[in-house]
Formats: sequence, C-alpha cells, structure tokens
Amino acid sequence: MSYDVVIIGSGPGGYSAAVRAGQYGLKTAIIEKSPKLGGTCLHVGCIPTKALLHSASVWDYFVHPEEEGISCQSPVLHFPNVIDRKAKIVSKHAKGVEFLMKKNKVDVIAGYAKLLGGGKIEVSHNGQTQIIESKNIVIATGSEARMIPNVQPQSPRILTNVEILDLPSVPKSLAIIGAGAVGVEFASIFRRFGSEVTIFEMLPRVVPVEDEEVSKELERCFKKMGIRIETSAKVENIVNGPNSVKFTATLANGSQEQVEVESLLVAVGRKPNTESIGLENTKVEVDRGFLKVNGFQQTSEPGVYAIGDVVAGTPQLAHVATAEGMIAIGHIAGVEVQPIRRNRIPGATYTDPGIGSVGLTESQAKAQGYKVKVGKFPFAANSKASISGHHEGFVKVVADDTYGEILGVHIIGHHGYELIAEAVAAMESESTVEVMMNTIHAHPTLYEAVGEAFNAVYGMAINA
Repeated sequence: MSYDVVIIGSGPGGYSAAVRAGQYGLKTAIIEKSPKLGGTCLHVGCIPTKALLHSASVWDYFVHPEEEGISCQSPVLHFPNVIDRKAKIVSKHAKGVEFLMKKNKVDVIAGYAKLLGGGKIEVSHNGQTQIIESKNIVIATGSEARMIPNVQPQSPRILTNVEILDLPSVPKSLAIIGAGAVGVEFASIFRRFGSEVTIFEMLPRVVPVEDEEVSKELERCFKKMGIRIETSAKVENIVNGPNSVKFTATLANGSQEQVEVESLLVAVGRKPNTESIGLENTKVEVDRGFLKVNGFQQTSEPGVYAIGDVVAGTPQLAHVATAEGMIAIGHIAGVEVQPIRRNRIPGATYTDPGIGSVGLTESQAKAQGYKVKVGKFPFAANSKASISGHHEGFVKVVADDTYGEILGVHIIGHHGYELIAEAVAAMESESTVEVMMNTIHAHPTLYEAVGEAFNAVYGMAINA
C-alpha cells in the first residue's frame, strides 16, 4: 500500500499532522504501536496530570474554605474516584482522536514501525508484518521518562510519570528527584492531597529553565505550602523495600541524610524514542538519540521528517510537536510555512501558583548584549487575584530599552500558564512595550496584571 505521507506516532504532534495532511487532501496513514491513539501526552502526560491538578485544586478549597466564608465539616477525599475521573477524561479524548482520523480519511495502522529506507516502512503487529510505502514519512515517536541507572519503576514505590498516575491511594510521604515541570507539578498535586513532599534537585534552583525570580518565587510558595526543597542535592543508593523506599541524599552543604519515604518519583527528564525504528537504514543524523532537522523539519534522509520530542534543539512540549507537525505537513503539501522561532515558544507549568513564560529571561537578555529594562507587577495589587484568594506571584516583562522590543515575559501566579497567551501573541506580532501599554485590558481580570507589567517597564503602572 502506498501513501503520500505516513506518520509514525499518534501523540499531539502526530495526530495533528495527520489531520492537517487530510485537510490538504493527502493520502495519509498513521502508525501507532499502543492500543489507543493519543500518545504520552493524552494517556500518561499532559491531560491526566492536569486532571489530577484540577481535582487537587478543588480539594484544597474544601480543606480550606474559611476565607470564602464557607464551613465544610470533615470533607472526605475518595482518591480512587479522582483516578476514575482522570481515566474518563483520557478515554473521552482518545475516542476524539479516533473520530478525527475517520473525519479526515486517515488510515490507522496498528503496530511497531521500522524504517527500511527508500520510503518503505515495516510494520509489525501480533507476529505479522507488512510493508507500506510513502513519498513522505514523519517520525513522531515521542519520548519516555529517563531513569536513574540500575533503578526500575515498580509501583507503588518507585514511580515515573506513568505509574504515579494510577496510585491506589495518596502516599503519606513522597520524595521527588528532579524539579523540572514534571517534578514540581506532581509535588503541587500530592502536597494538596496530603502527602509530605520533598523535592531533590541537582541544580541550584527549581524550574531551572525559568527566569531566576520565578524560580525563587515558586520555591517560596512551595515552602509555605509545606513542601521541603533541597537544591544542589544528589540522590544515590536507592533501595526499594516492601513498604518504603530508602536512599542517601547529599545536600548542598555536603552533609548526608538517610531518607525513607513511602513512594519515590523519578522526574529527571525524558529520552527520545528513536531506538529500533530503523534509523540505521537511513541517512538521518542523530545526536544522542535526537534527530537533526532543518527549519522545515526535514532530516538528512530525503522525504523523512521529524517532529516533537525526538527533535534535537527544541523543547519537549506537546504544543511544540503540534507546531512542528504543521510545518512538516505544510512543506510536504507545498504550502508556505514559517519555521519555529525558539523565542516565541510558550512554556507552561501547571503548579499552584502556575507558571507561564516566553522569550528571554533577564539574565539571557543581558548575556546577549541587550540594554535591558524590566517591568514587574505583583498579583497582590490585582483585584481579581484578591477575589480569587490567590495573591502569590507577579508578571515580569523583559524589554530592550533602546526600541521597546519585548524580549521576554515571565509569569508566576494563578493561571499564569493561561495568562502568557497575550505575551506570546504580542511578541509574535512584534508589538512593542508602548503598543501593549495602550492595549485596553478588561477590569477586573487577572490579565490586567500583564498590562500593568508592560506599563511598569517605564515606571507607569497604576496600581503598584
């Protein structure tokens, strides 16, 4: 069987690319080795994690309703029902992906794909193999959690993002190795559900890809919640027991501590799923498992593209995979497309308070030689934040003092991951600080704080 385009992997990047290919009228197939479509993001990543975060936020209101003038006597958390709700959301959206494939006339092929070169793909499923051919191939095989050497996941003690989503109960104590987005999100979830949470991070600060002030504020908020944070720390000698996990933690001051917890989450990053997919039969260039591409997502093998977590040099984010999919399919279809601009990619971390960011941090801008001017506005001075009872955090705008160019925007606060949208649109349209100062923001809203931060660049904020 021959196609115009075959996509390997049905995560957000893969299935979105398939839909777009169908919209362009290309004869399209998508290959998926798992029983259901949707990939890591839908089944064991973005969607189930955010479902748990939502439930944790709702539970937090029941546990602390006094500030709202509400009395809630002896609330009870039925954690299996929380997990069941999460599963129903995942199932609903997995069926939605199936519907999209049918709607856009995309053939779904079950099995494990291996590139044979020359536009041929071997698909193995239930002991049988078939060969399909395509003018173009899009590799969208995603990533999986990295593990510490000689440590294997074993629920409910040693966990990755996969196992932790189906715990039978809330662990009394949870240690987390890694303070990137995955680590801090699960810390935010399980602390609100009642776990005693400790985070161990090798680098000097939590969420190290964010602006330094954002990291500092998240650490302050987490400590206020009762989350213990140990940065510049190393974990080793992990021993999995029948009722607990034990390990040695070397802290920043050089002291060692013997730690025992009910569960341990390993959140030390993700590795690309590029082994055993037949790259040796192609000219695709590989860098530590990641695939090198040009601005149109083309690899060095003619007709072979790569998108998402397997791509070298771009963040492992679902929305990046989707954007790269649109670029690859547009290029295949002969439609004019614009390569991804790294400093226009929004980052979103769904903690409480939430984080949204785009562009350069203050230190990055200075390192690149910009004459930097910073505007900062606290949510403590925002009326909607007061109404919602979430005063933590701020909006920070990093701008070029010479022309008013917006270099970066960094938000930590209630729904910060939603509020970043305005900044992304502003930067994509090349708006200046002055343009955003003159943009009317509705009152009372959280996003007023974004407008105030732009005004603050020139010392013109009204409410601070």
